Amino acid sequence: MERRVSENPFGEFRRECRDLLLRVLEKISPDLMTYKVALEIPPNPQFGELTSLICFEASKYLSKPPLELAREIEAISKSELGFFPLLESIEAAGQGYVNFHANFERLSSLTIESAIALDKEYGYVKTEKPEKIIVEHTSVNPIHPIHVGSARNTFLGDSIARILKARGHSVSVHYYVDDVGRQSAIVAYGYKLLGRPKPSSKPDHFIGAIYAVTNCLLEIRRLKKLLERSKDELSHDEAQRIRNILDDWVAVAVELQEKFPDIFSSLLEAFEKVADPESEVNLLMRNYEEGDSEAKELIREVSSLCLEGFKQTLERAGITFDSWDWESDFIWSGDVARCLNALKKTPYVFRSGDVFEFDAESVARDFGLKEALGMKKNYEIPSLTLGRSDGTTLYTTRDIAYSIWKLENADRVINVIGIEQRLAQIQLKLALYALGYSGKAERLIHFAYNLVNFPGQRISGRRGRYITLDEAMDEAVSRAYEEINKRSADLTEEEKRKISEFVGIGAVKYALIETDPLKPIVFTWDKVINFERNSGPYIQYSHARACSILRRAPRRIEEADFSLLKEPIEHEIILLIARFPEIFMEAADNLRPNIIADFANSLADKFNAFYASLPVIKAEPPELSNARLMLVNATRITLRNALFLMGIEAPQRM
Repeated sequence: MERRVSENPFGEFRRECRDLLLRVLEKISPDLMTYKVALEIPPNPQFGELTSLICFEASKYLSKPPLELAREIEAISKSELGFFPLLESIEAAGQGYVNFHANFERLSSLTIESAIALDKEYGYVKTEKPEKIIVEHTSVNPIHPIHVGSARNTFLGDSIARILKARGHSVSVHYYVDDVGRQSAIVAYGYKLLGRPKPSSKPDHFIGAIYAVTNCLLEIRRLKKLLERSKDELSHDEAQRIRNILDDWVAVAVELQEKFPDIFSSLLEAFEKVADPESEVNLLMRNYEEGDSEAKELIREVSSLCLEGFKQTLERAGITFDSWDWESDFIWSGDVARCLNALKKTPYVFRSGDVFEFDAESVARDFGLKEALGMKKNYEIPSLTLGRSDGTTLYTTRDIAYSIWKLENADRVINVIGIEQRLAQIQLKLALYALGYSGKAERLIHFAYNLVNFPGQRISGRRGRYITLDEAMDEAVSRAYEEINKRSADLTEEEKRKISEFVGIGAVKYALIETDPLKPIVFTWDKVINFERNSGPYIQYSHARACSILRRAPRRIEEADFSLLKEPIEHEIILLIARFPEIFMEAADNLRPNIIADFANSLADKFNAFYASLPVIKAEPPELSNARLMLVNATRITLRNALFLMGIEAPQRM
């Protein structure tokens, strides 16, 4: 009996094509069995479902034209097709291509029935080598709200974790709480000057306001002192440069005073009573690293308040973490000091003035790592400063200890970190090599992503200029409500609000996932909330449309004659559904969540073209209606499963 369920229908078709081609090549010449058989998707459906270029290479060995060899393969294959049920024919084409055409009745049956039978597991092909993987993502410093730029990190990281889990890996999702350093000390200092007040708004927004105002007042004070103290030492150009920077900060102060009048006036008044706030910030930063109880209590309190706000935002977006890892814990446990001492014992650390430097270039050269790190041979990797002259540590050096801990607890570690941190991530990896962790270093992956740009917006956390993820989700939900209200007047108000919530949030997620991570994103609302083309709502609407068709069907269909599905658009949908498992495996094995988004959009496009041109429930004869209803169900399942991998809800009504 023919097998009717497959976890990878197109993969089975691909295997049959490869096996048939190898069988024919062996008959022509056993020596041809050494050639690698590559099968590609042809650019046009008229060339079949797969094509091979093997004749262009193998014909050289046989001393015959590629087209002649292709025709020989076509002729011999005719007697072999009976052993390969998913294959209809092989044909020679062009100058020597070998094109493979599927038996669509059988491929349709296998694909549709597999999708329906496997349901929520369809497409999620399990790996033969499951790993224990840590995915670290988001890790926004607890000093201001998560903004839309860093939310790209959040949604890419969440999608990667979902995809890897679906692939069969054991995935643990971590958040690295960067509570050490100047930024945390600044916000804690401002919070202390205000008398450690209870948040008057969402905690992370409240803390973000304190950070922006405190940082601004510190910068203005610092720049004014610099101009006063160095009046006779600075050149005219240098003095003018500092004045320009000061003017910019004064403009920022005006903005912040308008946005946060109470916090601004209270902090300004408190600052006027302090002789040297900069020294107090530095002392707080140093005390915290040294584990001073008062400093620990203060900074942990501020950080925890901000994290409380993060958790509210992330919960709304459906994002969860398995572990919240505090940077300070790795200092207080002595792990960071042990790493630094071990590094100093290697030949790759040298003293430069009051600080130690790590010679990253020499490690890359000695271990022959330039090419593996994607760097040009003539590029000299800058050294890494291991600490400040006052004895406090720096972010990347603290990250060495954290990375070792993660690598000791996982087979692979994926850090979702902005592309601007590429050099720091390379220096980190080279430090691991220098410390003797070569094997572990190779399992540390920097998943880089580019910036999110907003036309007409200047984003800066230090200046309090950002669009928070909360604001973006609110705006998206509001715009989604307007669209749903226009399109679905029959829904109750409660239904409209509920649907608008997951459509709006899904729209923001899709917008930040669908572009190649290494390319920047231009975030515009007319693209994000669009029910007519490439967007989250468009795919969700397509899923809801499929659900609507199935709800209106007068009967439940469990069997059908798939030979009746003859239209080109039907074949295109079947091929996409059949290929979903292959696309999923590529997304999982090569960390490419954006191709899931691209696939879902393509399937939505084909399905909407099908819906617009062909009847389903009223199709005649009834057997054709049955086949189309099962095709709609398979489409629904595939769209839902693709949306799940992006963390986007698949609605049944819109």
